[in-house]
Amino acid sequence: MSRVGKLPVPIASGLQVKLEGQKITVQGKTGTLSYIAPREVTLKVEDNAVKVTPVNLSKRARAMWGLSRNLIKTMV
Repeated sequence: MSRVGKLPVPIASGLQVKLEGQKITVQGKTGTLSYIAPREVTLKVEDNAVKVTPVNLSKRARAMWGLSRNLIKTMV
């Protein structure tokens, strides 16, 4: 299990996060960033946080889990 991937990404005040399938868009006062997550992970926006979960526990899915979470954290 990914220690990094388990942690939700808190959404700071003043940011708008929009989720469309595998594409997440973060818009703030300085601009807009978007990321298309790989099919090995699913994204959810709930409780003012972004949660990333793997589809299965294959080696690639676990790798994409932590990577996707960190890329989204950097966007926020």
